[in-house]
Amino acid sequence: MKRMHKMILCLVALVCIAAVIAGCTTHSSMSYTFNVETGDAVKVTLDTSDKYKITTDGRFAISLDGKTLTNGIFIHGEAYKQYVTAAKTDEKATILDSGSKDGNEYIFWSYDGREYNHAIFVAGSNTGIILCNQVSEESAKACFDRLSFTLEK
Repeated sequence: MKRMHKMILCLVALVCIAAVIAGCTTHSSMSYTFNVETGDAVKVTLDTSDKYKITTDGRFAISLDGKTLTNGIFIHGEAYKQYVTAAKTDEKATILDSGSKDGNEYIFWSYDGREYNHAIFVAGSNTGIILCNQVSEESAKACFDRLSFTLEK
């Protein structure tokens, strides 16, 4: 009888440990869909784990612990191309990264070592997004990594 009681207690303890571990790995997110001047509807999703927040007033902002880290605005596709050209040719700009994330083309650059910007082109749309962060390169990367953009049909 004592042995059975010990086994049940061990089993209950294992279930509790598994529940705690599963609870620690949950992710939360928040999304807004913007009807952009280009005629596109763009969904912006932020991984809100670790207390990151997204707010909106026609544009959007990413904050942590009440401090705004990154501001985002929507632009026309042509303006996206102009930002890319400027980032590549302006002597005060330094390209930090470029590529594709979630099917969306992007470029990441520092301007004069004080501003960290991402330009993103939403795949299948006529819409670009500019993210501006004046905190740090690491902060800009962290915000960008938590964001996803999709064209809503």
